Amino acid sequence: MLLQLNIQNFAIVRSLDIDWQSGMTTITGETGAGKSIAIDALGLCLGERATTNVVRPNSKKAELAATFETQKNICAQQWLAQHDLLLESSSECILRRVISSEGRSKSYINGSQVPLVQLKEIGQLLINIHGQHDHQLIVKSSQQCKLVDEYADHKPLIDGVKHYYQQWHKLNKELTLLQQNKQQREAQRQLLQYQVSELDEFSLQESEFQLLESDYKRHANAQDILDTTLQSLQILAENEQFNVLDSLRQCSENINALAKLDNRLINVANILNDSHIQLEEASTDLTHYYQELELDPQAYTLIEERYSTALQLAKKHSLPPENLVSFHQELKQELTAISSDDSRINSIIDEISKTQQYYRDAALTLSSSRIQAASALSELITLSMQELNMPHGQFNIVIEQKNNDVDSNSDNVLVNISANGFDRIDFQVSLNPGQSLEAMNKVASGGELSRISLAMQVILADKVVTPTLIFDEVDVGISGPTAAMVGKKLQQLAQSTQVICVTHLPQVACKGHQQLFVSKLTDGEHTETKVTELSEQNRIQEIARLLAGDKISEHSLANAQELLAS
Repeated sequence: MLLQLNIQNFAIVRSLDIDWQSGMTTITGETGAGKSIAIDALGLCLGERATTNVVRPNSKKAELAATFETQKNICAQQWLAQHDLLLESSSECILRRVISSEGRSKSYINGSQVPLVQLKEIGQLLINIHGQHDHQLIVKSSQQCKLVDEYADHKPLIDGVKHYYQQWHKLNKELTLLQQNKQQREAQRQLLQYQVSELDEFSLQESEFQLLESDYKRHANAQDILDTTLQSLQILAENEQFNVLDSLRQCSENINALAKLDNRLINVANILNDSHIQLEEASTDLTHYYQELELDPQAYTLIEERYSTALQLAKKHSLPPENLVSFHQELKQELTAISSDDSRINSIIDEISKTQQYYRDAALTLSSSRIQAASALSELITLSMQELNMPHGQFNIVIEQKNNDVDSNSDNVLVNISANGFDRIDFQVSLNPGQSLEAMNKVASGGELSRISLAMQVILADKVVTPTLIFDEVDVGISGPTAAMVGKKLQQLAQSTQVICVTHLPQVACKGHQQLFVSKLTDGEHTETKVTELSEQNRIQEIARLLAGDKISEHSLANAQELLAS
């Protein structure tokens, strides 16, 4: 429930602190005094958008803070805990808003700065505000549907319908995209088939190109390899007149002999010995290479042909020949993906059909529940209308299934599918004997609409989880016995929830457990609004003023005492 509201430099309020009680609080005051100013300030604490003119003239900023008790509000406590905003030492929740004269705004929950959207989220769990123009909304079909669903606690059923609707919408979007690109995809598939077939036929293996390149170079330079190898063997070991190994052997033997005479040559001798050994190994390996060297012209023809084909394919696809194998695999995967699109289309069509059936079942379940709820709600509203000085009033909720048809030309797809189900809801009323039921906006006047709206709000208030309800002059156009019944209904409502009502009716004002009086003071240069909690004696004076105007008589005072006593 709302515990306190602090307002600083807001509109024509300089400084204001209001302590709120449980039960029903009524707010009264003279016309133009700013009776709704506390409601406006609360609205900003709950995340409504602010403008620069909300700041009191000659002030730099307006500060608004609302304190709520959340001990019994499990939903609010869970939300605060999820966002790490729960106070450890208290079950209170403090919403604060600071608005600069330039229009900038900062929002706080329990001292932590938060985005404005979070004020709105927590606000929906703390307060429900009914404005004086709410009755204008109930003539709209969407609002009428919302009221029926609130009465019947349809959120789980609506969530189910929305889930299948969103799934259906997603699948149809994917199907449309696939079908739109089908022609382009077919041309791409044909090209890929040709490219993959060509590379399949060539069938280049991993690392094969590097081997081909090496074999090609060897065969292409075969004569040079033979001549140079033979010449090198002659120089190294096989020339009888002179070769490197014989010369090195002779040199090594000479130095070894000298090293025995001068040990400073031992290192040179070792180097020459090692060199001779290594050259002998090189000569042996080169001899084996020469003996095993086979350069088959027929094999060379095959290698040259495959090597040339690899180069041509690489050039054709604008990539290095070493990448042909990986490119081949990529084309295969792309072809598989494109080929699978056709099967995906068939799969999606099947999924759409199933999802559509799930949607239909969920929507029909919701529709059936709405019909049952509409019948019960119609009876309750009819009774409330009669209690609110519409003795012959009849109320009926008509539900039509507007979307439960299929398009036979489109694979039996549901037409005009909606996230809210099949139903179109229409509130109908009859106000006079013999008068047929007709759409509410065609029959009811503004005052009658206001009473019907209030009846709905009182009925639906039991379904609202927020612990505080605010009625901002919803009793406009009501007077006399009707006003007394409105006051009685609001007082009954206050037995289970905190009710705050801005009113101009004495029959409503007297029902409050607490009454606040709004006054406007001016010194000719500055204007200021004050809110005062009335004592029992002052309440008599205020109720009498509401009854008689500025000229309060003994009769009006007695009447006020009688109203308060009742």
